[in-house]
Amino acid sequence: MTNPAETTSGETPETNALPADSHLPVDAQPDKLAVASQWQLTWWAFRKHKLAQLGLWIIGLLYLLSIFAEFVAPDDPTKQNRRAVFHPPQMIHFVDRTEDGLRLRPYVYEMDRQRDPDTLAISYTPSGEKIYLRLFGRGAEYKFWGLWETDIHLFATVNPRDKFFLFGADRLGRDMFSRVMYGTRISMSIGLVGVAISLVLGITLGGISGYYGGRIDAVIQRLIEFVLSLPTIPIWLALAAALPPSWPIYQQYFVITLIVSLVGWTELGRVVRGRFLAMKNDDFVIAARLDGASERRIIFRHMLPSLTSHIIASLTLAIPLMILAETGLSFLGLGLQPPAISWGVLLKEAQNILSISQAPWLFIPGGFVVIAVLAFNFLGDGMRDAADPYSH
Repeated sequence: MTNPAETTSGETPETNALPADSHLPVDAQPDKLAVASQWQLTWWAFRKHKLAQLGLWIIGLLYLLSIFAEFVAPDDPTKQNRRAVFHPPQMIHFVDRTEDGLRLRPYVYEMDRQRDPDTLAISYTPSGEKIYLRLFGRGAEYKFWGLWETDIHLFATVNPRDKFFLFGADRLGRDMFSRVMYGTRISMSIGLVGVAISLVLGITLGGISGYYGGRIDAVIQRLIEFVLSLPTIPIWLALAAALPPSWPIYQQYFVITLIVSLVGWTELGRVVRGRFLAMKNDDFVIAARLDGASERRIIFRHMLPSLTSHIIASLTLAIPLMILAETGLSFLGLGLQPPAISWGVLLKEAQNILSISQAPWLFIPGGFVVIAVLAFNFLGDGMRDAADPYSH
């Protein structure tokens, strides 16, 4: 007698097999899915999102550059060089052709500075001389994170008297590559700090609103609606314009962070409120309440952990908005001010048409803004899809 659980070929069908278009990877076997945690399911779903993984690698690289900005930057970002005004970018060559053959030795071509006798315009032409570079070379002294002094850089010239400009120089002869590296630290960190403030406000007010309901819910929702009704850009401009220009850099940084966080918490607050409204009558919440758990334990131990993936996805999408807000305010001259260095402060140099016509490389910080925003959006989309692995 044929076993009904067997097919005609003698094989047992996989009754728990995943659909062909499943959002989970093939290596996630059905028996593993049955005991997998929410984090494991989220990670398996995230691994299938290639653009999100690319965004994660780019964001990780940008934060590494921001952490080690002093080490990566080959020169002092505030050092002026009148002999290098609007110096063009120099391409690094890695293969050196010598009399002994080809050698793997990075170098750049030295540029001769010339001034037109009629128009007085400055131009640069390759001289044919080579400036050799080395890894972990010695250059300008700096204090790493303000803790200890050193002069070791990721790459520097073999001869400390030589100068090179990977991203060119600005109107004061300052190295744009070094300035972009230092600007990465402020622009990328202001998004994290702003999102941290939004996280605290959004979870606290949104959780209270959704859990308790009633008049508290009505008051908080009216507050959210009031904040959302404010014209964002004019409010930011007005608040930023009220900052005293004599304030030190760290005070400007802190206040600008508060300004860009003013509206950011409202969306997260609404998300948390909606989820709390949906969960507060679920079986696991009622069971915890009947077991004598305190409201604080119910909220932080039982309800918030189930929202973690959704909160991370929301915050990932909020960070680029913070970066764009700071960049826009600084570009308009109402955000961070020199000597602070951020992508917005650097882009302010691009407001001058004459400067752009002579030095189009001043737009390079704008390219970093575009890359960072796209990377965060890719990562946010992947996190949002992975937060609910059964939705696909």
